[in-house]
Amino acid sequence: MIKTGVIGALGKMGREVVKAILNDEETELVMAVDIIGEGSDIGTVVTGKEIGIKTETNLEKAILEKKPDVIIDFTQPSGIFEHVKTYINLGTKSVIGTTGLNDEQLKEIEKMTKEKNTACFIAPNFTTGAVLLMMFAKQAAKYFKNAEIIELHHNQKKDAPSGTAIKTAQLMAEANQDFTIGNCSETELIKGARGANSEANIHIHSVRMPGYIASEEVIFGAKGQILKLSHHSMDRTCYMAGVLMAVKYVNDNNGFIYGLDNIM
Repeated sequence: MIKTGVIGALGKMGREVVKAILNDEETELVMAVDIIGEGSDIGTVVTGKEIGIKTETNLEKAILEKKPDVIIDFTQPSGIFEHVKTYINLGTKSVIGTTGLNDEQLKEIEKMTKEKNTACFIAPNFTTGAVLLMMFAKQAAKYFKNAEIIELHHNQKKDAPSGTAIKTAQLMAEANQDFTIGNCSETELIKGARGANSEANIHIHSVRMPGYIASEEVIFGAKGQILKLSHHSMDRTCYMAGVLMAVKYVNDNNGFIYGLDNIM
């Protein structure tokens, strides 16, 4: 059994992770950490059934006492870098679902992971369908010279654009260097109307709206045709298959992994 700890266990994603760990035959929940709910039984809170695992608020103390094999972290962008450094310094393998880490931070994490001979798995999206969309977009990018991305999330998501959209653009940029071929010279009458200009001049448009969970659409255009690739997360349970896949991978492997596509 893989001894697993969940950070942000009382959040919307954290609760789903807790249930997934409890329902999987290869994983065992040994630790639950959140900034609230200290002392509450995580099983009672999440599933209505007491399991004897109390919610803790002191992250480092919990890791040292419970000694999880793998930690799953779905917390806030503002604190995730410090969390990851703590996991690496303690030699604990981790699966990170929080986005917002910049390139410099990712490079530092990769360096630390090698130095400490441990594992850190970071993915912008753990939904297998969304990862397939990114892979398909990379393939389609070889055949189109114009493309844009629209990503839509709930209005409590703090970072924009989404990590999934950024990763999608990066993959597409491996196939082409400029996705605005033939566009006229543009003037924005309202700043930002054309979205963020990302990798290879791919415009990314971020929508934040109650009712959405997570959606992405990649639009490719060429003379006489439009290709649209889209994925919609209807329920947070869609992330769990990817999370469990990552947990089992890092339990058996060391190193820095960025993106679920690397193990699919």
